[in-house]
Amino acid sequence: MKPYSTITTATPPRLTSPALLLFGILLIAMNLRVPFTSVAPLIDSIRTGLDLSSSAAGLLITLPLLAFAAVSPFGSLLAKKFGIERSLLAALLVIIAGILLRSAGSAATLYVGTAIIGGGIAIGNVLLPGLLKRSFPQQITKFTAIYVLTMGVASAVGSVYAIPLAQLSDYGWRFAMAALAVLPLISAFIWLPQLRKHTEVNAAISTPPPSAPVWHSALAWQVSLFLGFNSLVYYIMTTWLPAMLTDAGYTATEAGNLHGLMQFAAATPGLLIVPLVGRFKDQRGIAFGVSIITVLSIVGLMLAPGFAVFWTCLFGFSAGATLILGLSFVSLRAANTLQAAALSGMAQCIGYTLAAIGPTLIGRIHDAQGNWSATLLICAGAAFLMAVLGLFAGRNLHIGVHA
Repeated sequence: MKPYSTITTATPPRLTSPALLLFGILLIAMNLRVPFTSVAPLIDSIRTGLDLSSSAAGLLITLPLLAFAAVSPFGSLLAKKFGIERSLLAALLVIIAGILLRSAGSAATLYVGTAIIGGGIAIGNVLLPGLLKRSFPQQITKFTAIYVLTMGVASAVGSVYAIPLAQLSDYGWRFAMAALAVLPLISAFIWLPQLRKHTEVNAAISTPPPSAPVWHSALAWQVSLFLGFNSLVYYIMTTWLPAMLTDAGYTATEAGNLHGLMQFAAATPGLLIVPLVGRFKDQRGIAFGVSIITVLSIVGLMLAPGFAVFWTCLFGFSAGATLILGLSFVSLRAANTLQAAALSGMAQCIGYTLAAIGPTLIGRIHDAQGNWSATLLICAGAAFLMAVLGLFAGRNLHIGVHA
């Protein structure tokens, strides 16, 4: 079979070094969580300052997830029209604009700015897997793990420094949130050299691979739902774990510390996942295995909450591992760069829709029943479905080529 290519570059490929490209990718990755996860420590200050109800303040976490779901399907269209490099720069500029608007000081600008940030992050979420497939095709899982780790560490640092930043200025939470614009601004500056390498779809390629729209592919749905159930379970646990632990007898401080421990554990599994993936012909076994670990951690938390330190670490590790695998599947199962962007948009649309709906629905179930048993059973069931989907999504196939 003749080799084929789905992209061309307007100039010779070695315009920028791989190290500079990877550095730029990691900087972009830092912007894909920090602008909204670092809001959580500031919510009480924002609620008090703007006289918001608790549910209204909670929208600051849910709104970006809804924006992710709404905007993600359009990421591949932007890449097709303007190229991946320019689209990623535009995403950074949108994030900057959203951060500044969100910090203006009114409830209206707070919500509009938050939605704009979500749109910019969605584009970055969608396009990074395609960029990795184009630039590092033999090291997709390795670099996916690295950028997931980067996102996690940056998110943790942003959360830690949110309150100290607010205390530096009389503007309080407004200053802390506005200061976040520095990160995407630096990232955009570092990314500028990549614009000389404009990746575009080649309309005249020879022997292209057969393909079908990703929304019509069973394999694409398997990958998307694998990521979707990961998002559903992770965001339910992220939202409600402190409340579960305090109801189980832990103090608020202990629950908060365990919540942070879970976040840290979720950022570390790439150290193990990358060498393991390289030893297998496909990823079915490891996808099933880490998903079952998620099931066990949730069941353990329900049956033996006294060992919450162990269960939360186990859950964080397995949730981070399944996220790395799911993001890797987006690149590994796609036949070309544009298809990877389209699959990424589909997967993130489904995933973040579930992530946005899940915590609110679980809150209502808890209010109706007065305990967390149903919540944990739902999460365990979703994690088991994720394990089953991993047996399909982990196959060594390409969308439109083999399946």
